[in-house]
Formats: sequence, structure tokens, C-alpha cells
Amino acid sequence: MPIGGFRGVALSLIPGLNTALHYQRAWLVPDLRAGIALSFLLIPAGMGYAEASGLPAYTGLYATVVPLLIYAVFGPSRILVLGPDSALAPIIAASILPLALGNTERAIALAGLLGLMVGLTLLSAGVLRLGFDTDLLSKPIRVGYLNAVALLVIISQIPKLFGFSIEAPGPIQGIGAIVQGAAAGSIGVVAMLLGLASLAVIVGLRFLLGGRVPGVLIAVVASIVVTAIFSLQNVLPVVGAMPQGLPAPALGGLVWGDVVSLIAPALGIALIAFADTGVLSRTLAARRGDSVNGSQEMAGLGLANIGGGFFGGFPISASTSRTPVAEQAGARSQLTNVVGALIIVIFMLVAPGVTGYLPSATLGAVVIVAAASLVDVSGVSRLWRIDKTDALLSIAAFLSVFLVGVLQGILVAIGLSLVAFVLRAWRPYRAELGRIPGMRGYHDRSRHPDADRVPGIVIVRFDAPLFFANGGIFDDYVRSVVRRAERESEAAGRPIGTPIHTVILAAEPITDIDTTAIDELLELDEYLASRGVSLVLAEMKGPVKDQLQAFGLGDRFSPERFAPTVGAAVDTASGEFRDDIGGAI
Repeated sequence: MPIGGFRGVALSLIPGLNTALHYQRAWLVPDLRAGIALSFLLIPAGMGYAEASGLPAYTGLYATVVPLLIYAVFGPSRILVLGPDSALAPIIAASILPLALGNTERAIALAGLLGLMVGLTLLSAGVLRLGFDTDLLSKPIRVGYLNAVALLVIISQIPKLFGFSIEAPGPIQGIGAIVQGAAAGSIGVVAMLLGLASLAVIVGLRFLLGGRVPGVLIAVVASIVVTAIFSLQNVLPVVGAMPQGLPAPALGGLVWGDVVSLIAPALGIALIAFADTGVLSRTLAARRGDSVNGSQEMAGLGLANIGGGFFGGFPISASTSRTPVAEQAGARSQLTNVVGALIIVIFMLVAPGVTGYLPSATLGAVVIVAAASLVDVSGVSRLWRIDKTDALLSIAAFLSVFLVGVLQGILVAIGLSLVAFVLRAWRPYRAELGRIPGMRGYHDRSRHPDADRVPGIVIVRFDAPLFFANGGIFDDYVRSVVRRAERESEAAGRPIGTPIHTVILAAEPITDIDTTAIDELLELDEYLASRGVSLVLAEMKGPVKDQLQAFGLGDRFSPERFAPTVGAAVDTASGEFRDDIGGAI
């Protein structure tokens, strides 16, 4: 392989290398700043979700550091942040704890095995290029999804902001629990003051200075200093100190039976992880003017899970709370993830106790501001003005994700998108075309009342592929236009009125035709022939002609029944009719 070709393959397989080769100096400070700010969120999130998964807190840091470094090299998104996720934690716990039987070391090994299996599943799917399903994630779905995720994240962080905690199975119950907790006096005044002050610093600096000063970093550092000086760690919830030690393999004591037991959970987690990651990655890429390959995203996520599982972690996915923090802090490239991961490692080795002074309320403020940046109400209103169907799809995606869950909500929204597509193709736009004096071409008579029918000729257009759902509508429409034209011709009387002798189908919009629609086309052709009318197919695409040939209709629709353009079909039909009647019309 030529050197240039090898280099191109390497850059496509290793996006991080491509970023490094084209790295811009102006990105360095924003990436460093974002990485520092991100690290203070990665630590508590990783530790908390590890405990929610039934594992020691330090495994959450291993499941953060290793995947971040691997994804920075092999992941296609420049600012996507991976790590332990709340949607995966219950499934992980339900999968490994019954098998661990109270043995912590075995639970860690099973979680690592589960991560490896999830990673191998995703990597295999990526290699097989099964990431095409991200093409089903239309803009309305992405807008609705992000709005729902933002609201879910904000609701989950409000209790932290006010210094108390809640347990609720869903967002509606969570809102109720927040109201009940506040009414019962559960609010921690000190925590609330620090949380609101942090919120004010982040929002205020962004509003006043346009993001030139890292408000997130200032709020985090200031809250740590205040907590340490006044010993507030004893009177408000804090993140807690980190453990010491680096990620290391922890897969001892496993047997083949464990692999069999974890197959179903691994497949389910892989599906949820990619659904969540795929939507977030593609949405962020669209907002930044980039593009992301779904299969490459799947492979990058798979490699990150393999690395995390091997080095003492557990299954992970994209984070809808940490990614916005990186974006809002100014992240420009994968270096942000590398910086965040290395800072965690440094703290684990040098100063593991520093996070013992970080108030949970401050982290709640950071996440709330970041999640709020995902909200796009104007996007929904814009969709409503442009296309109400798309707006309703966006609202449906929002309600599904918010009320049912991320994976289920995405699947519901995709299903609704397919239904909407079928409905649009079922009853597409269709038009009779006519000629406007002094204007080239043939134009929609319903939109141009001055467009006249060519004497003796009906020109129709059907703006969709022909398939089982709309073949009958196509047939009925053409027949109705022909009958109307015949009535108008008879009413006009000759020589002004000319009997209809040709129907020309402007077939350029018809990109496909199935067997059911073929039958409808044949019935239409027979109906027209019984009335002495010829059917001509103009501008039909080659692949559709090939389909007619494949269905054995080459003799029925011979070459003279096709025309390269509508104009050519009109000229031919007009000339033949003049020959038939022995003179001009």
C-alpha cells in the first residue's frame, strides 16, 4: 500500500491521531481549562455510579480514566465524555450481584468481564458497520432527546444544590420528592448558599465576560477553599476523598459459566450504551458543524469498554451530564478528556483527599448549568413553524425519553419517525402539469392557474416512490385527472377541445417501485388503453426501468414508451396525433 494510502487508513481508524496532526495552538488553553474543570466532576460521578452499581467507589475512577484515554485516541467525537452512567448502574448491579454472592473481589471481576463483553459486542457491531441506525435519529428526535435529558439531569441535581437527597423511581416522582423534602425542612442552608453562590459565579461570569473566564473552575476551586477554611465538610455533603492506586487488571476467579450468565445483560447494556452515545454524539457533531460515523462511534465505544473492563472498571457510555460541562468549559478536542483523566490520576497519587472538601452542592450547580445549555426550546418552535409533523415528533421524543426512559424513548421516537415517513409516502404531493405561455417547462396547474393543459395530453407527476401503500392512490389520481380532462374537453367542443390521447407520467420523483405498485401500473395502463389513451413514462430513472425489466414488462413497456424529458414526450405525442388526424391541431 502506498504511504499516502496507509496514512489515510491510519487517520480514519485513529481519529485522535488525525486531531493531533492538525491540532491548533488556539485550542490548547480552552482544552486545558475544560479538562481541569471536567476532572472535578468526573471524580464524584465515577465514584457515585460505582456505588450505585454495587461496586467499590474506586472502580468508578478506573471506569473513567481508562475509557477516556482510549476514546481520546479511537473515538470520532472531539468532545464526547465517556464514563459510568446512571442508566447502566441498575442493570450492572442486577447482573453481577446475584453471581458475586457478597464477595467484593468477585463482583469487581464480574463487572470487568461484563465490560469486556459489552465492549466486544460494540466493537464487532462497529466493524460490521451496524452503526447505520444513527441515520434514524432525525433532527426532531435529537432536539426532543436533548431537551428531555437536560430536564432529567436538572431534576436529579436540584436536591444536591439544596443539600439533601431523594429516592424516586422517575422524574415525576422526583419532582414530588423535591417538593416534599423542601416542605419538610430538609434543605441544608449552608449547602444551599454555597450551591447558589456557585451557580451565580458560573452564570454571572459567562454573562458578563462571555466565557473568557472559566466560571466552572473558579466556582469549584473557591468552594473547596471556603469549605477547607471554615471546616464545612462536617456540616454539608461533600464528594469525599479518592482512593489511592492506579487501574489494574482484576479478572481473577472467573469461569465460562459467568460468561454465559452475562450474555443477555451484555447485549442489553451494549444497546442502551450505543443508543445514548449515538444520539448525543451525533447531536453535538451537528451543533458544531462536524460529522460522526455511527459505526466508528460504536467501535470507539467498544474499545473504551474493553479497556475499562480489563483494568478494573465496568461498562460505560457517553455522559449526558459531563459532556455538556466539557462543552461549556470550552473544550475543542480530545485533549480535554486526556487532561481530565491525567488530573484524576495525579490526585489519586498525590492528593487523594482534596475532593473531601468539594461540596456536592457546587457540583450540582455545575451540572445544572451544563444541562441547561442543552435545552433548545427555540428549536422546537422553529420546527413548529416549518413542519408541524417534525415538531410533534420532537415533542413525542421528549415525552418518551422523559417519562419512559432513554432507550425506550429513543425507540418510540424512531418508530414514530418511520410511521411519519410512511404516511408522507402514502399520500405524497401529486400534480397535473401544464404549459405557461412565455415560460419554459411544465408547471403545477394547482399552483399556476394560468398554466394550460397541452391539447389532447395529460401530464401528471407523483412525488414519491411507488409501493404497496400508495400504488392505489397513484392509480386513482391519474384516472381522476384523465376523467376531468375528458369532461373539460367535451365541454369545450372541437376544435378547441381535443380528445385525450396521451397521458405522460413525469416519473423523475419515482425512485423505486415494488410488485404491488407494478400491478397498479398495469391496471392503469389497461384502463387507459381501453379508452384509447397511451401511457408514456418520461424522465424515469434507469434503476426503475431495470425493475420493470426484471418484472418481465420489457415487451409491455417497450423503449418507445419512455421519453428522456417531458418536453420530448409532448413533442412526440403531439406529432403522432397530428399524423393520425391528417393535420395540425
